[in-house]
Amino acid sequence: MALRTLTGIPVLVCVVSTLAQVPASDPQPAPVEFTCPMDPEVRSKTPGTCPRCGMKLVANIPEPVEYPTKFSFDPPNIPANGRLRIEVRVRDPKSGAPVEQFQIIHEKPIHLFVVSEDLEYFAHEHPELGADGVFRHVTVLPKPGTYKLLADFMPEGGTPQLISRVVTTAGYTRSLGASIVKPAADLAPKHGQNLDVELVLDPPQPMPGKKTMLFFKLKPAAGLEPYIGAWGHMLAASNDLIDTIHTHPIYVTDPAPGEKQVQFNLFFPREAIYRVWVQFQREGKVNTVDFTIPVVSLH
Repeated sequence: MALRTLTGIPVLVCVVSTLAQVPASDPQPAPVEFTCPMDPEVRSKTPGTCPRCGMKLVANIPEPVEYPTKFSFDPPNIPANGRLRIEVRVRDPKSGAPVEQFQIIHEKPIHLFVVSEDLEYFAHEHPELGADGVFRHVTVLPKPGTYKLLADFMPEGGTPQLISRVVTTAGYTRSLGASIVKPAADLAPKHGQNLDVELVLDPPQPMPGKKTMLFFKLKPAAGLEPYIGAWGHMLAASNDLIDTIHTHPIYVTDPAPGEKQVQFNLFFPREAIYRVWVQFQREGKVNTVDFTIPVVSLH
């Protein structure tokens, strides 16, 4: 803006400068983040493998798609304390064709968990995959009652699957609702086959929907070994068998001589009593111990 004089009268003249239009630059693509399909909280800025399950990290995780899964039993009238063959068949959700190829997760193509309604029986099994794509496993359900089966697997080119099925032994008529147990809290140290296991919770009182850190102190540390691809495996089940969670350690540390600490993180989905089974291997022996954790909402 300039001030000029014309015939003695001040005149205000506006000088406008026109700047050349600079074309806007194209938006920069967001940095690629690599994530584990099985453990989505595991993320990296570079390609690699998941430190928890060993799976290859991928740049883009597809939306979860459930694969139709059928459990078959022989004999069909499921016996208590008798030989039972379980078959698991998986089909492609688009074509309906049988799925025959599965990713190896923690050294196995499938993990099958079996939990009884009273939370007293627990099994972590690995059915054999046949050339026809059918998983087969022979087991014995130890007593009459209702059991929950949880199959954890990932079809090649698909997304992780957690498929559950509730079964009842032949002749057992008590409903699942009538069979719900309410066990007392049990956080006392446990002794497995050759390992002492102590649990510390943070926070001490878990709440639904909030992260709970579970620190397992293992003694003696000498001779501890990975068990099927991880330093530990955990299954948590609610006392009504509605919620079942399969997970693996977040961190492993050596807090003191002769001691190892294995940390799991859990988000308990709701208020309930949860039985938590953990498995650690030492000198070739699998130690399976359990703890009972009440999860309470703040009112």
